[in-house]
Amino acid sequence: MLQTLQPIYQALVSEFVIEVPACPLALAGATGEPESHDADFQTRTEEWFQQVDRQIQVHQLRQFLQTTPLASENVLRNLIAHHLKKPLKSGSDRDKIDFLLVQYFSLCTPAGMADSEVDLKYVAQVLEPVLGPQSAELPDWLSSLEDLIHSAAQCRRLSELLHNGTLDQGRKLKSQGGDSYFEPAAMAAFARFSFMIRRTFFRLMHDDLNAIQDGLRELERHGITTVDCRRAQFSDQEPTARLRMICQSWKVMFQAEYSSGHPLRMLVDLRAAVDDALQGGAESKPTARAAAASGESDSGAVLEE
Repeated sequence: MLQTLQPIYQALVSEFVIEVPACPLALAGATGEPESHDADFQTRTEEWFQQVDRQIQVHQLRQFLQTTPLASENVLRNLIAHHLKKPLKSGSDRDKIDFLLVQYFSLCTPAGMADSEVDLKYVAQVLEPVLGPQSAELPDWLSSLEDLIHSAAQCRRLSELLHNGTLDQGRKLKSQGGDSYFEPAAMAAFARFSFMIRRTFFRLMHDDLNAIQDGLRELERHGITTVDCRRAQFSDQEPTARLRMICQSWKVMFQAEYSSGHPLRMLVDLRAAVDDALQGGAESKPTARAAAASGESDSGAVLEE
């Protein structure tokens, strides 16, 4: 399995400039020597993978696997098995497993499935190749997950999802579970939760971007071509044409990296600034009023899911 994973780990090392010695597997291949099966070679190889694992953060793994053509179903299956076989798993290992299960599930699931079809039984069936056969019953200690999924689905804009506590409660439940998280039924339940949160995120993100672009068109219709976007870390007279270009670039970026905290803050605050301009600036001001004094947005919450 490690030999299969070596190319993608080598790509991770190169992508994020991780300082580790050369992989024993790569050295053996470069010298043309037959692959060694002795204990020392195996130990050194496993230690190399552990070094990389310790230095790769979950957000880096997410960014890489959502953009590389190397992330095939077989590679994801081997990555999950690699992390699950560790005798001692850290919080970082748990978060990586959670992401990998969602990524694997997403890859194996038809894009057009309705939310109602993504029940726990279906998730368990899709994840059976990596988690083994299991009963599709929600563990008692995870009974609140369904309420959290429903709460997220009721959100009408991204700021609601980031501020209503759903994400924090999900993360807290996951961390408090300790080793119980690694029970197959629990991992399947969290994979479903994270998948549904991901779907909700993309829906709200696109809604916010569309609302911003609609708002910019409406402002321009009233002759307003700049917006006070200091709240979103832009200028107090940001051209609407530039804001439209930024929204287009964000649509591409968020397709790959849906957990970027800083851009999410900017997106939420930019919609607030445009909303404020529509409400108070369209009547008489060439530049929108400053955003309502609601304090610095805390929407940097990272969607670990």
